[in-house]
Amino acid sequence: MDTLSYKTVSANSATVKKEWVVVDAEGQVLGRLASKVAKIIRGKHKVNFTPHVDCGDNVIVINAEKVLLTGNKINGKEYVRHSGYPGGQTIQTAGEILQKYPERLVEKAVKGMLPKNRLGSALFRNLKVVVGPTHQHEAQQPRIIDLNSIK
Repeated sequence: MDTLSYKTVSANSATVKKEWVVVDAEGQVLGRLASKVAKIIRGKHKVNFTPHVDCGDNVIVINAEKVLLTGNKINGKEYVRHSGYPGGQTIQTAGEILQKYPERLVEKAVKGMLPKNRLGSALFRNLKVVVGPTHQHEAQQPRIIDLNSIK
């Protein structure tokens, strides 16, 4: 037999089947949660994964305020931003951000694990982070995923 009986299938935006998924962040460690959510958003858990196509699922993270940080990261991990003006540097610890804007902490962790290009920006729009157990995306009929089942 001198011909191949199989072909490599490359997904495109027309052939991709995107789903909505709900992930509960309660009791999850931030970094492990972020890496698993990034994997789902990217589509690496699917058999037809294609690196240059948005073939991942839309993810809703609920209970963002109940995420865990191990060690001394709650006080020691610092997030630095700059307004662009002289003396405009602001440093906040993870604990301060978790107390005031817990959804931003999860968003920042997931965004850091996505590609740093136009595809990464498009993939980041597939993430919705919510404080509390309820979300406004019930019309999409999302299915609930247990993160402990994802490797």
